[in-house]
Amino acid sequence: MTPFSERHKVITMNHLVSINTPMLIVLSFFLLFSLFDAFVEILNMRHARKEGLPEEFRGFCDEEKYQQSQKYLIENTRFSLWSTAFSVVVTIFFIIFGGFAFIDEWARSFEFGMIITGLIFIFTLGFLSWITQLPFSFYHTFVLEEKYGFNKTTIKTYITDLLKGTLLGLLIGAPLLSAVLWFFAAAGDRAWIYAWGMLIIAQIFFLFIAPIWIMPLFNRFVPLAEGELKEAIEKYANKQQFKLKGIFTMDGSKRSTKANAFFTGFGRFRRIVLFDTLLEKHNTNELVAVLAHEIGHFKKKHVIKFLFISLISSGLMFYVFSLGINHDFLFSAFAVPEKSIYASLVFLAFLYSPISMILGVITNSLSRKFEFEADNYAATTTGAAQDLIIALKKLSIDSLSNLNPHPLKVFLEYSHPPVSARIKKLSIYG
Repeated sequence: MTPFSERHKVITMNHLVSINTPMLIVLSFFLLFSLFDAFVEILNMRHARKEGLPEEFRGFCDEEKYQQSQKYLIENTRFSLWSTAFSVVVTIFFIIFGGFAFIDEWARSFEFGMIITGLIFIFTLGFLSWITQLPFSFYHTFVLEEKYGFNKTTIKTYITDLLKGTLLGLLIGAPLLSAVLWFFAAAGDRAWIYAWGMLIIAQIFFLFIAPIWIMPLFNRFVPLAEGELKEAIEKYANKQQFKLKGIFTMDGSKRSTKANAFFTGFGRFRRIVLFDTLLEKHNTNELVAVLAHEIGHFKKKHVIKFLFISLISSGLMFYVFSLGINHDFLFSAFAVPEKSIYASLVFLAFLYSPISMILGVITNSLSRKFEFEADNYAATTTGAAQDLIIALKKLSIDSLSNLNPHPLKVFLEYSHPPVSARIKKLSIYG
């Protein structure tokens, strides 16, 4: 019997001397897709440098702060381009040198059943991807974000987050992946329907339990203290016939100085969460306006609509996957000699990017529309559009947001409209 290390050498040499047509197609597609992403990032960076301070921010943001936001954008864009370039090069070499075949053969060497072998294969690939990106993540947090005064994450918190995230990923991901593999192995043409149904149940389940059991693993949630702000929020909520299930502050300052607020959960698990950094930088009227925006999302049923869109998208993904399971093209392209359901799912996920991008454009477009609707709700129900405008300006300036994103970048990736566009629409309310 040929030793495992020797078998790997044979696989590697074979792929070095013969890049087949399917592999060439996949590599070309992957490279062109990556180049397009880089083109959009460079276009966005140059557009921001060319434009001056937006009219909506004149008199509110000084030139020094604006120039700082430009530097922050440029450094982040360049860092992102280098990080992506490294990932692209590693991925291409991994395919050419038979990396997938090596991991597959290693996973099979334990001689477990298909599901356990699949989990070993998928989680090993996930670990390798994670380990190659870890230095970039560390640099971004402790160098770039630190340089501009945003980072508050300690090494201990960073490592603890990694361990918790990894453990949570294993506890949640392993059972779900096992079920998906079993469905595609046992259910034939209807496998994608069963896998989709299971994912629907899981998504809805986690929407209910995440605010109570998962999110507190990473942050501390404290009920908003009695006082002027709580009274103002409750008064507004009662006026809008919105039953508050809980207003919480979150220790966002544990990791960053950036501020935010969000709405999460359903039914008795429903929560409105305000970052402690948000409370530090905004007055009561501004905070009520921000909260009114979040309530607007609920009143306009945006949460339900996005859940529905997410479920439809996952159904489409599983259907597309069902069409390509064990297809010859996949295994030729990724240089894996033995077919398997688990490898098929990984390869199909890799090639799903164009569909994912199209779906992302559609959902981002809807999301921007919903943000305008929530702004409109906040402005009309509070009668104080200026409070929301000031809050948006503060949030943008404090986080050094790009005030002049390129329209193509917005179209492809922005889930929120550019803040200048939001302010223009809010300005009609006076």
